[in-house]
Amino acid sequence: MLENLNEDWAGFLAHQLEQEYFQVLSKELVLEYDQQVVFPEKKDVFNAFNNCPLSKLKVVLVGQDPYHGKGQANGLSFSVTAGQKLPPSLKNIFKELKSDAGAAPNSGDLNYWANQGVLLLNTVLTVREGVANSHKNIGWQAFTKAVIQKIETEKSGVVFLLWGGNAHKFEKLIDAEKHCILKSGHPSPLSANRGFWFGNKHFSLTNSYLKSIGKSEIKW
Repeated sequence: MLENLNEDWAGFLAHQLEQEYFQVLSKELVLEYDQQVVFPEKKDVFNAFNNCPLSKLKVVLVGQDPYHGKGQANGLSFSVTAGQKLPPSLKNIFKELKSDAGAAPNSGDLNYWANQGVLLLNTVLTVREGVANSHKNIGWQAFTKAVIQKIETEKSGVVFLLWGGNAHKFEKLIDAEKHCILKSGHPSPLSANRGFWFGNKHFSLTNSYLKSIGKSEIKW
């Protein structure tokens, strides 16, 4: 999983692997990958970190868990492998993006966000095929907590986009005086169609904040 890991994150992730919670998590993952179909592929589990060095990080987009359909998950929250059909949540993200910022991406692969300093972080980094949130109880939240605490401590002026109830739980770890916190419902149809997603204007609000503190805006 840690092959070709971005050096900005290598020490941190190596330290986490030594922790008791991650040793338990690793054993669970070995069993799951051996006995079940699990997404993303092992090599892609930490892609979010490979594509967004800590030194360039400006935005953290916190989601839930990877897509559980074959060929979709690529290790970045809400992103899909290039050429894949857009899942409903990503369709709603792009609808809001077009309404808010006028952008119309031609691919569901969000690596181009990551390359600009957007950490696309799920609260749970793996999932069993066809079973959403199936790995929510194997220990990933402790890892996500450690990631957010590291960013919160070592960086300033970061925009945290917390989408959905699972993401909202991490708000208490973030100093709102030091960072910008934007919350909304999850972009899934169930949430979006009940009025908890559309109109949040998170894309333009993110760029307004970044501009106000002298950082370059994200080209969504």
